[in-house]
Amino acid sequence: MSEVIRLMLEHWIYLIPIAAVGYLLWSRRSASAADAKAMLQRGALILDVRTKAEFRAAAHPKAINIPLDELEKGTQKLDSSKPILICCASGSRSGLAVSILKRKGFKDVHNLGPWQRIQSLLS
Repeated sequence: MSEVIRLMLEHWIYLIPIAAVGYLLWSRRSASAADAKAMLQRGALILDVRTKAEFRAAAHPKAINIPLDELEKGTQKLDSSKPILICCASGSRSGLAVSILKRKGFKDVHNLGPWQRIQSLLS
């Protein structure tokens, strides 16, 4: 058995946190432009999880706003039968929102990243 495999087997417990971090990073990645466009053509909802003040200052007209800190209670406003593209200012809060909605049973939810990205997808 090679030395690398032997060491991995001896120290497999250390691989668990590395795998967990890898999964979190993978699950919070932004949807590709092609995937997002296809979902929008299928009638995807655009969910903006920025604060109400951020949303009022500038937002996409087709987006609905449920701030991240209200999302746990605000899921009744969402149609779980449609894809949901989630955006925020940078992509961090939308990544957390994806996790929240998946935990609540939503299946087709995707991190869009910054809300301005929707402009390029719709043009």
